[in-house]
Amino acid sequence: MPSTAVRTFSDPDDYAASIRGTSAEMTVVGRGHFKAKLTQIELHRLRMQRFSDNLPRIAHSAAVIWRAIINFRLLPGPSMLANGVELEPTSIIRHSDGLDAFQRSSGSACWGSMSLPVEEMASAGATLGGCDLAPPKDPLTATPTPYAMAKLRRLHAAAGVLAEDTPEIIAHPEAAYGLEQALIEALVGCLSGGEAGEDKSAQRRHSLIMRRFRRVVEENPDRALYIPELAAEIAVSLSTLRVCCEEQLGMSPKRYLMLRRMHFVRRALLDSAPGTSTVTKIATRYGFFELGRFAGQYGSLFGESPSATLRRPRDSGVTGPSDFPNFC
Repeated sequence: MPSTAVRTFSDPDDYAASIRGTSAEMTVVGRGHFKAKLTQIELHRLRMQRFSDNLPRIAHSAAVIWRAIINFRLLPGPSMLANGVELEPTSIIRHSDGLDAFQRSSGSACWGSMSLPVEEMASAGATLGGCDLAPPKDPLTATPTPYAMAKLRRLHAAAGVLAEDTPEIIAHPEAAYGLEQALIEALVGCLSGGEAGEDKSAQRRHSLIMRRFRRVVEENPDRALYIPELAAEIAVSLSTLRVCCEEQLGMSPKRYLMLRRMHFVRRALLDSAPGTSTVTKIATRYGFFELGRFAGQYGSLFGESPSATLRRPRDSGVTGPSDFPNFC
């Protein structure tokens, strides 16, 4: 069952004991009154945590096995090292299976973690990125593109805001699933590196792939689809699916599915009786968690704000989701 917890601490031992999935010990090495904040989000299979603490300290973590774990900085700040390697704001650390690591900060630090069961991380890497994301034998540092890193940080931060302000959103299984899929896609996008090019001889496969794509979409006429599950269903890498969709749809699969989900939102807004729902609940149900960006995209697409659609009488004659273009 999806769940969240947001806690603050003044005792480093209580802080260390509350970190999920590890046996942690923390030693503060700087003067001052210790303050820390820990946000924990448990989705269906994905676990994520957001950490902030204000004093120089050394922490040792020994993690449970069978989960693939990554760490990255949420904000730039004073030096922060993991097993002696500087954790740069532009990098991600992939930990070995059965994490056993020292982490040292020289001042206030904000950092985050994400983890999946080992087999699911490996499957996501193969399906979405065409790469091996099973835990390495030794910790590895990856440097994603700035765009990919910024996207992961935005989604991680959006999840943190939801956990703190509206935890009931994440407790909803469908919203949690959508958030989980978006985070997995962003994570793999950071770790998979450059796209692998396809040989020209693969062109004949594209029509078959697009037939599978269309079949999956048609079999789910009223349900939001997400890139990870779609790529898995079609059994191709994300890079191959993107090439096929650019060729035959004139857009990426991500944009196509985003437009599809946007129209589902509009349908739900129009179908909602006044006072029975909110824009936030409906938008997050269909996988939109960056609500400011969603409102802008929605306004550009439909010429009105989502709140205006929610207030619109059901029989107003407004064009609705039934007019969604058939890009397939």
